[in-house]
Parts: sequence; C-alpha cells; structure tokens
Amino acid sequence: MEELLEYLKYVKDERQQHKVKHKIYDIIMLVFLAKLSNADEWTEFELFGKLHEPFLKKHLELPNGIPSHDTIQRVFGMIESHYLDVFQKKFAEVMNSEEGSKIKKILGIDGKTQRGNKNKNQERANHIVSVVDDKGFCFGQELVDEKSNEITAIPSLLEKVNIKGHIITTDAMGCQTSIVEKIRKKRADYVLALKGNQGTFHADVQLYFEDKEFLSKAAYTKTVEKARGGIETREYWQTDDIGWLSNQKDWKGLKSIAMTRNTITKDGKTMIEQRYFISSLPVDVKEVARAIRSHWMVESYHWHLDVTFKEDDNQTIDKQAAYNLNIISKMALNVLKIYDIGKKMSMKLKRFAICTNPEKFLSEIFEL
Repeated sequence: MEELLEYLKYVKDERQQHKVKHKIYDIIMLVFLAKLSNADEWTEFELFGKLHEPFLKKHLELPNGIPSHDTIQRVFGMIESHYLDVFQKKFAEVMNSEEGSKIKKILGIDGKTQRGNKNKNQERANHIVSVVDDKGFCFGQELVDEKSNEITAIPSLLEKVNIKGHIITTDAMGCQTSIVEKIRKKRADYVLALKGNQGTFHADVQLYFEDKEFLSKAAYTKTVEKARGGIETREYWQTDDIGWLSNQKDWKGLKSIAMTRNTITKDGKTMIEQRYFISSLPVDVKEVARAIRSHWMVESYHWHLDVTFKEDDNQTIDKQAAYNLNIISKMALNVLKIYDIGKKMSMKLKRFAICTNPEKFLSEIFEL
C-alpha cells in the first residue's frame, strides 16, 4: 500500500507554487482516507482531517494543517484525471493480482450518471463509463463527452485498459461494430447483449432461437436457485450455426450467438425473460453463461457508489471535481473489498466501523 501511494506524489500540480499552502498529495490522500472513514461531502473531509490531524501527520506532511473544504474542492477541480486514472488502475491490478492464473477475466462495461452533478444552468450531469471485473474491482473509467454518448466513450476506455486475453461484456448500447473491432484489435473476446437497436440483426437471431429444431441442436446448460423470494431458473443456449447471418462479416471475430431464458416463479406467478447475445467465443455454453452472469458485477459496483458512497446525493457541480471524486470512491471501494475487519460486513458497515476508530483501522489498511 505504501509503495502504491508513493505514485500520488508525482501528480502534476498546476497551481502557482508561490501561493501553495497545501500539498496536492496531502489533499488527495486526505479525501481518500476520509472516504474510507464514512465521509462523503467536502465539509466532512475537512472535519475528518481536523479531528484526526495528529494521526494523519504520521502519513502526510500537512505543513499548514488541514485545508478548508473550499480548498479541497477547488484543488480536486484542478487535478488532471489522467494521474488518478493511472493510479486507480495500478491500485486495482495489485489488489486483484492473479499471477499464473489461466482463467479469463470477465470485464463488464457500463455507464452511470452522477445525478448530483447537475443544476438548472448545466444541461447534463457527468456520465461515466467504467470497466469492472468479475470480482468487483474497477480497472478504469472514461468520462463521456457532454455532446456524445457511451458508444464513443467505450473505445477510448478500452484503449486505456489491458484487456488482452479476457472477455468483454456490455449491454445493448455497447453492441456496435466499431466497439467489436476495438476489442478484437486488442486481442480480447466479447459477449455482447443484442437488442432492438440493431434492427433486423436482433430480429433474425430471435427468429432463429424460436425455431425448436435449431434450438434443440444448440449447446445448453441451466441453473436453478432461490432468488428474490422465489425460484429462478436460468437457461442458456449457444450455437456456432451463424453462416446464414447476412451481416456476419460486419462483426469482427463473430463465432457464435446465444440466448438466455430466465424464469422466476414467486407467489404462484411466473415471469419469463429472454435475451440474446453475440460472441467471439467458440461453443462453450458454460463459459458464455459465466460471462452473461458476471456482467451484473458492474451494475452492483454502480449500486455501491450510490448506496455505500451516496454519490447521487453529492451536489458537486464542478465536473472535474465530481469526476475525480468518483475515482477516489472507486479506489476506496476496491480497498473495502479486500480489507477484512474480522466479521462478515457489508461495504457500508465496513465504512461505519472504520469511522469509529480511524487510527486503528486505517493503520491496518496502510499495512495491506
């Protein structure tokens, strides 16, 4: 941990140095440690620092004490996100290292809006696309341009993250030929949700799996489990019989198509949902099923940002400051996932536990 944190000392400081009272490293670390300790607002970061200043000085320089919340927020709006992006990526790789593992990671990509980053003078709030692996570690993010959408942000994100040898999953928004080309260029595989945004392509795949003869020839697996107070049956079909697809060549590396059918029985009622996917994987229905099931992890990660870190309640209007704070929250969440306090706790409860005795728990985190 200490070696990783050294990287932050190389973050470029754009401020006029003769006016600087507080080191940029100290400010980033103050927010990071406060985030772990259940603080979410700029005023809370300042208060955390003042209440625990003697302890913080063991790890930070703080030549002029604790900066005000206005200073903390202003500096966060000046930090080049590139430095935090790189640091967060290094952080996640070290915390989730699996040297020698031959199992392909599932890397789910999805976007989330910072709903508090909007007012009557600002048309759009920050929308951030993140890549999260199947163990729940975030490896990077990309801020969507105000005049664009996820389709343009995803290739840029893929360019920043090492995806070689892994499997990329996205929702229907990410099912684009340009994104598929980028994934294959970086020597990764894909399992992408296919919906009506692809017009006849989606309709053709749907019609294929509605044919019982074709369906019976596809590879098949299923799981049955208790979920949401009912019984959920998940069925998966996969086939490489795709020679009939008229636009097959438009999708680089396309080798198979798949369908899932989720059947939930609860209180005597049954609900059925069917979804369709395209993939560069050869027929291995259990591997495709693993990829489809694992995509929920990125959605769970975004849920934690809202519930555990109250991101949507934060009213930071400055887009750069809000984006940088998002990265810090993700780094804190990565730490909480591996930090074992001693009892099985939710991420939210871990933050509360840390805030009851920051000196004890943060000292242990520094030793990770």
